[in-house]
Amino acid sequence: MPSGSSPKRERQYEHIKKSAQDRGESTERAEEIAARTVNKERARAGESRTASRSSLDDISSGRRGGLRSHQGAQGPTYDQLYAEAKRRGIHGRSDMNKSQLQRALDDKKN
Repeated sequence: MPSGSSPKRERQYEHIKKSAQDRGESTERAEEIAARTVNKERARAGESRTASRSSLDDISSGRRGGLRSHQGAQGPTYDQLYAEAKRRGIHGRSDMNKSQLQRALDDKKN
């Protein structure tokens, strides 16, 4: 955890780390998941000096987990696919839906 973190964030970090380990993640991976989650929450709450746009614009990790639990992996979000399509220079991306973006990105790989 970054120095100067609040006791609440320390508890949150430990809880997330323990949960990840209980799911079978390695200690190193559990620490990474916990740190990323807590850092994102700190950014959303205005507790960090810098924050990425995705940290501020994406739904909170608690809400995201609640929405996606018991549904299986659904892959990257529309916004993530769109950003990747933009990075790769795929034309017509603004008119595409999620599945079309995924297909265009898969085609671009080959």
